[in-house]
Amino acid sequence: MAEVTVVFTDLTGSTGVFESLGNAKATQAITRITQWIRKVCEKHNGRVIKCLGDGVLTVFHESIDAIEAVTELQQFHQERIRTWPESLKMRLQVGMARGEIVEHNNDCYGDAVNVASRLSNLSGPEQILVTDNVVRQLPHYNMVRSRSMGPIPIKGRMEPCLVHRIEWQKEISSEVFTVAANLISPFAQRETSIATIELSWLDINLCFTALEMPVFLGRDSKAHFLLLDPRVSRKHVRIEWRNDRFHLEDISSYGTWVRFSDSTTIMSLRRQECVLLMNGELALGASFEDFTVPTVSFRISNNIKLSS
Repeated sequence: MAEVTVVFTDLTGSTGVFESLGNAKATQAITRITQWIRKVCEKHNGRVIKCLGDGVLTVFHESIDAIEAVTELQQFHQERIRTWPESLKMRLQVGMARGEIVEHNNDCYGDAVNVASRLSNLSGPEQILVTDNVVRQLPHYNMVRSRSMGPIPIKGRMEPCLVHRIEWQKEISSEVFTVAANLISPFAQRETSIATIELSWLDINLCFTALEMPVFLGRDSKAHFLLLDPRVSRKHVRIEWRNDRFHLEDISSYGTWVRFSDSTTIMSLRRQECVLLMNGELALGASFEDFTVPTVSFRISNNIKLSS
């Protein structure tokens, strides 16, 4: 069997769209977007296997075609929803893996399918996460920018996958893809690491371990991280440890804005969640454009304890 690159493209925020528009109009809007996703993928030599409600499963013979397709999707869709009401914004999150697949009854199966699906779930809105073999299959002359995220555990697999994040934003300046030099050492360290997340706001600085999750940020006196600001909900943000990653979920009235330290892209969350893959900042109750907004810095680290 020949190898293919498997791509899962999912829409986030569809629950809020159904709530705002009703079932009929929301279904129509989502169908139009998934049909557009199909057309763009097919234009880049992709073959759509199936649509799954608010997601599309596609296979490509070449990784470069797959990345060009999803980059076009992200860039165009970001511009399209820029002026949409926040309650109607649906963002794209993409997972991609390469390997052999088996096709049966208009569906496909295999490790690459499972990994691509998991990465799609792990990726945040407007992110593209790909496995290392996707990047390695790219031609040497390619202009794709990516950042190594290191080994990430995938549910159902014994060993973590080396994962890269594709830097599709035009304004981002980052290194061309980086490949881990040693594939054994990071895996061994990952198995014995204790992850921590450090939160800072004004003169408050607290550090929590993965074992202390979940933690709540909010205005409630019982919150683990207290922010006394009227724009902050009593329980505003929940951070939990899942699949060996910190996941942030907005549970507020006014929303949470997230930006990572190496990117100018800002994710707006309204009863949604994202994976905290690196250091960054949270704006609670208003966007970063309001310089008075409560802004919480977060720093993620692993306290490595090597096994004997």
